[in-house]
Amino acid sequence: MMECGHPYVAICPPRPPVILREDEFGLWIGETSVRRFTWRSRSNVEVQVITYGATVTSIKLPGAGGQIDDIVLGFDNMEGYLNPINPYFGATVGRVANRVGNAKITIDDITYNVSANIGQHALHGGFKGFDKVNWNHHICGNKVVMSYLSKDMEEGYPGDLLVNVSFELTEDNAFLIDFQATSTKPTVVNLTNHSYFNLAGHDKGIEELTKHEVCINADKITEVDKDSIPTGKLLPVSNTVFDLRIPTALGKVIDKIPGYDGFDHNFCVSQPSKPEEIFVARVFHPTSGRAMEVYSNQPGVQFYNSNFIPEDPNKYQGDRSKLKTLVGKGGCHYYKNGAMCFETQNWPDAVNHANFPPAVLYPGDTYHHTVKYKFFVN
Repeated sequence: MMECGHPYVAICPPRPPVILREDEFGLWIGETSVRRFTWRSRSNVEVQVITYGATVTSIKLPGAGGQIDDIVLGFDNMEGYLNPINPYFGATVGRVANRVGNAKITIDDITYNVSANIGQHALHGGFKGFDKVNWNHHICGNKVVMSYLSKDMEEGYPGDLLVNVSFELTEDNAFLIDFQATSTKPTVVNLTNHSYFNLAGHDKGIEELTKHEVCINADKITEVDKDSIPTGKLLPVSNTVFDLRIPTALGKVIDKIPGYDGFDHNFCVSQPSKPEEIFVARVFHPTSGRAMEVYSNQPGVQFYNSNFIPEDPNKYQGDRSKLKTLVGKGGCHYYKNGAMCFETQNWPDAVNHANFPPAVLYPGDTYHHTVKYKFFVN
């Protein structure tokens, strides 16, 4: 058919820069649906997040040769995430990430005993932290906002705390996480995302992890005792194995950390004049050509090399009957030092150290933590 001399032509609308879709990942506590959200960009970067634990379950990136790999450790189903030995894969961690010494916090001269779930200390929010609840959700354009109300004295922390975490993949392949929280009482808040990265692929293990070149923008670390509790002292990284200000292959330093089987330390991020988006770290995997940069507004980053994941039986020198098995996506066995975390956050145990950045959230104020993971292929 013709009109005004022009044929009718069926024109397909252009594909959006990023597509977002929702489906069900599984069930939690009987019939409660766990929702999964998947973003996909035009350049074939794909990110998945589920409402259980507000957890990042998958990040797929093309490599220099075009091959697409999933670069974060995780599980294929809810059974994996409910496994007691799940080491916080991809989860939103809180109310207080990292450690609290002696499981005690003091706010305005009032001392609270919080859950001691790692010896005499507290770790990652206690026995039932934010990683172990199914969050409410709301879709706003290309963002997914997940919400959780942590009740007064949950795990020992004061105040009703309303937390909102938004997730978004942008058209230039930046994955954005934005944490916000308000409280009805003075309380302590320190949230983070606990994704485990291996840019070679989630199943490639320590052999490929050691090839990664890591750069961290920090000139100090917080000194810790034998239980990884900060002493309050800051240690310069100059002339030590912790100096990662120049890109360094992990294989050259991962086995040289005094008293540790890899890094598990808070790096004090160097602060610029505009703290709203600070360069935190860059990691590059030469074989695949994949690179990731991390930006945040937080004063610290816990750089962790998955030291507490079960050890490879072929390398274990002790009683093998005591080894646990951690089976991840696609039936892959995950082993010690097979991935790394960049947990942007306040300094650990900050509430108990007057010389550390402020850690108390007061009613009327808003806790705000942003982190951006920017992906590249060289």
